[in-house]
Amino acid sequence: MECIFCSIAAKKLPATMVFEDEALIAFQDIHPKAAVHLLIVPKVHRSSLAETTLEDTELLGQMLTRARELAEKQGIAERGYKVVINTGKDGGQIIPHLHLHLLGGEPIHGAV
Repeated sequence: MECIFCSIAAKKLPATMVFEDEALIAFQDIHPKAAVHLLIVPKVHRSSLAETTLEDTELLGQMLTRARELAEKQGIAERGYKVVINTGKDGGQIIPHLHLHLLGGEPIHGAV
C-alpha cells in the first residue's frame, strides 16, 4: 500500500494545499486540532524523524523555516504557534511519513 503523503505529493490524492516547492508540500490537516492546523511534509519519503540522518539536516531546516513562514502567512506568528513532530507509535505518529504539524490561531494546550 502506497504512503498517503507520497500520494498527496504526487497529486494522486487531493489535499487543501497551502504551499509547494521542490522539497516540501504543506496542506490543511483533515482532522484539525486547532483553528490553524497545517502539515508540512517532505516530498522524499522518510518514515519518521527516527529515520533521518545528518544528510537530512537541510531538509529538516527547510521544514522548520517553512513552518515559520507559513505561520506568518496564516496570521498566527505574532500571537504564537506550536510546531510538533510526532515520532513512532508511542510518540503519537499515525502516518508513517515524516511530517511537521503547525498549530495556532487559538491557545494550544496538550499534545497533538
